[in-house]
Amino acid sequence: MDVRRALTPFRVAVVGVIIIAVAVVLIVTTTGAGLSTEFLLVPDRAHPLAHLVNVPGATPQNGRGGIYYVDVLERKASLLDRLFPPDGATVIQQQDLTPPGVTDAERIEADRLDMRLSQQIATAVALRALGYKVRIRERGVRVQLVYSNTHAFGTLQPGDVIIGAEGHRVRSTIELHNIVFHRRIGDVVSLDFVRKGVVHHVNIKTSRDPLAPGHPIIGFQPQPAIDFRVPFRIRFDLGDVGGPSAGLAFALQILEERGRNVDHGYKVAASGTIAPDGSVGEIGAIQQKTIGARDAHVDVFLVPAGDNYRDARKYAHGLKIVPVKTFQQALHALATLPPKS
Repeated sequence: MDVRRALTPFRVAVVGVIIIAVAVVLIVTTTGAGLSTEFLLVPDRAHPLAHLVNVPGATPQNGRGGIYYVDVLERKASLLDRLFPPDGATVIQQQDLTPPGVTDAERIEADRLDMRLSQQIATAVALRALGYKVRIRERGVRVQLVYSNTHAFGTLQPGDVIIGAEGHRVRSTIELHNIVFHRRIGDVVSLDFVRKGVVHHVNIKTSRDPLAPGHPIIGFQPQPAIDFRVPFRIRFDLGDVGGPSAGLAFALQILEERGRNVDHGYKVAASGTIAPDGSVGEIGAIQQKTIGARDAHVDVFLVPAGDNYRDARKYAHGLKIVPVKTFQQALHALATLPPKS
């Protein structure tokens, strides 16, 4: 075979174009995937909870309606994602997802702890609504993560429970926030905390909040420390899903499992954190979660009142959005829907 005749200028040019095209595709789709500081939040279709929450003594469901939870898919953004984000997706900076001084692995573990806590609180709130005797109270603020770029690093540890600040008893994250919020950046705050059963006292200089310049922080991610006791255990099987925003949906599903007609024949998606007193708190990624509820063709989407409700309406496209402030208000809103045709 005459190699010189086979490799004509035209063929060389074609091969070159193919190689360049393949290289461009690889660069656009993968470059920066490991080093990128940007992430993509992608809508995920809402999921029914019927087979994911195992309640002792559950009553078989009628199958007409159902309670759904919503989540968001997260991945590092490629160059193609950054140039042409998928429908409904949002590109965000890593610092908006992972606090400064915290690794991705630490954040994922914190999300898992948040999920576990939301399940415990939802269990207590739901069983209390069913008439069971439960005990749930906040007894301090648990340290989830310590930010390495603050003065708290090396002094506080994950698992510490803060019980006092500036001479005041601290039982909740709100109480601690109110004490620190009125300090200036660089002020020293005295803290009392429990570690392995022993009470410690420390003084920590506040740092600047990188997400809210001008506001002081101690330098850790808080989580309520809950004293929790319920008459029986409820099991949840959501795999690797993390975060606290499914709390409202969990509480609704538990009542549904115990024979309460919560959904009234409607397919109901719900999202919102839940507190021991039954109050419903704000969530993140409301755009993606609204689209996920819409894609699942549910009838109603319960969301926290306020900014979440206003933002969800922008992406509803015909989906009925219902704002709620408390668990009892959510039950009332569903009970007063017109009969399902």
